[in-house]
Amino acid sequence: MKEKNNLLVSFGHKVQEYREQLGISQEKLAERADVHRTYIGTVERGETNITLLNMYKLANALNIDIKQLL
Repeated sequence: MKEKNNLLVSFGHKVQEYREQLGISQEKLAERADVHRTYIGTVERGETNITLLNMYKLANALNIDIKQLL
C-alpha cells in the first residue's frame, strides 16, 4: 500500500512541477484539462488514483507527452 501511495505522490509532484513551469494555476490547469479544479489538488497531493483518461487530459493540458508524467 505504501508503494502505491508513493507512486501517486510522485505522479502528483510531476504534475505540479510541469504546471508551475507553465506558470498556470491549478484552476487554469483544470479548465484546460476539462476536470474540476479541486481534482487537480487531489492529484498533486497524491490523494487520488488517477485514471488513464485523466492522465492523458492532464498531459495534453500541460503540453507534454504522457510518458513525461510516468
